Amino acid sequence: MGGRQAARQVLVEAGQDCLVGRFDAMASPCEILIESGDRETAERLTRIAAAEAWRIEDKFSRYRAGNVVDRINASDGEAIEVDDETAALLDFADTLYSLSNGRFDITSGALRGVWTFDGGDRLPDPQAVQAILRRVGWDKVSWQRPVFALQPGMQIDLGGIGKEYAVDRVTVTLREAATCSALVNFGGDLAVTRAPRERRAWRVGIEPVSAADKRRNEAVLEIATGALATSGDSRRFLLKDGVRYSHILDPRSGWPVEGAPRSVTVAADTCTQAGMLSTLAMLEGYNAEAFLDGEGVKNWCRR
Repeated sequence: MGGRQAARQVLVEAGQDCLVGRFDAMASPCEILIESGDRETAERLTRIAAAEAWRIEDKFSRYRAGNVVDRINASDGEAIEVDDETAALLDFADTLYSLSNGRFDITSGALRGVWTFDGGDRLPDPQAVQAILRRVGWDKVSWQRPVFALQPGMQIDLGGIGKEYAVDRVTVTLREAATCSALVNFGGDLAVTRAPRERRAWRVGIEPVSAADKRRNEAVLEIATGALATSGDSRRFLLKDGVRYSHILDPRSGWPVEGAPRSVTVAADTCTQAGMLSTLAMLEGYNAEAFLDGEGVKNWCRR
């Protein structure tokens, strides 16, 4: 949920029929499209959005020393009592683990020690993967709200749910702060505060996943309310002997999910819900489309 902290700044500039606030958070470019011509309002809303995004990043990023995630990861098996907001995210992680039959697991970040998805062709030693798996597994943690305990050597990473949660929190905060419509977009995960008045809907594009995809007309979606979230591997993968290995790992085996789509975008009421469904679809691999059809959600799945 974000790497080394850079100087934090906000910028407001003119967009197409709106003002756009920009800042960086959680290792993503963040923008707020604001249906207002008043720069003072746009600057105020951008500062509000950035403050909430940075609060969440500071609290839950695994890169921040001294926050709740750092205390849990450095606990060496000691039980840690957490606050209500952290408890809600741990409950959500528990739900995702159950819904995915163990495929979504916030303890799986340890696998980064053997996998590097840089577009190269270096696969890890299978024995090294097996060794890491001894430190992976939500079924190995103790979670009795509000007390959480990891086994020694294990860690958690909330990055798989943190950005969507931040989008929703910022959306609620802006809805309370202004009556104009705003589109919150954190690296392609987005939500609308309220239906726009001066246009039918906000228009957003789905990023192409390949050169062939770029040659086709870009998918442009209209969103007046609700949220969108996208999961994919367009930038993080390995390519070995003609086989593409997605960065979407199955924590039960320690190896990439077979047959995962290149990109899955889902529309839902909240960004957290959309992100949950897009991630679960990716983890279904070859069965992604069938999973999404079974959920009855509007989606765009690209292979």
